[in-house]
Amino acid sequence: METIVLTFDQNKAILELNRPQALNAMDVKMLTELVDALRKIKESDASVVVIRGKGRGFSAGGDIKTMLAVDDPSQFQTVMKTIQEMIMLLYTMPKITVSLIHGPAAGLGFSFALASDYLIATKEARLAMNFIGIGLIPDGGGHFFLAQRVGTAKAKQIIWEGKPMSADEAQQLGLIDFIVEDEQQAEQAIASLQEKPLQAMIATKMLYVEQTKEDLLRVLELETDAQQRMRQTEDHREGVRAFLEKRKPVFGGR
Repeated sequence: METIVLTFDQNKAILELNRPQALNAMDVKMLTELVDALRKIKESDASVVVIRGKGRGFSAGGDIKTMLAVDDPSQFQTVMKTIQEMIMLLYTMPKITVSLIHGPAAGLGFSFALASDYLIATKEARLAMNFIGIGLIPDGGGHFFLAQRVGTAKAKQIIWEGKPMSADEAQQLGLIDFIVEDEQQAEQAIASLQEKPLQAMIATKMLYVEQTKEDLLRVLELETDAQQRMRQTEDHREGVRAFLEKRKPVFGGR
């Protein structure tokens, strides 16, 4: 794998997003390799999974330039099916999963992190469900995970505003579980987690997963349909132009 680094340490699997030159933005290759890595982790003896990003951030989200190149509707459906599989694998993983966030976690990168059991962030972390900036909606189960953590009314506001949040702001909303000062403190928190009765924790997790996994799958399917429609809007085209031209978009509601 080129865009993912997967290592195992006793009962811990460590999955690192490895496109630091692109702030770990998720292109088609990374999505495919994430699915492969998550399958391997699922079949491993690890009880704890740690997900983190190399370089200056966790993940800036979906790679916009790559996504722009996916004009064929069948190609788009293939990409979205890969995202669905990635998210379902992580959410239903029979392990305790931790996303360790530093720097940006935005868009699809934020949705991916939210599929974990725990979100731990350093103080410089910045989180945003920022699809609205290019006239799109959250995917990767973003609607499902936000509603789970903050309720539907607040989830809508977070999605519609799309503004970056500090780690403190995200924790106050319930989107971050723990804030740490540095990587050493994060490792201490994970080591403490490894000392817990993990099989009992996993049993509780899987009980909830069985109750909710069909709801998540339905949301992922609805997101795919809606995202396809949003990609045809003038607002999306304007949002992309503004992004590429590094200016503020002028939306017309069309």
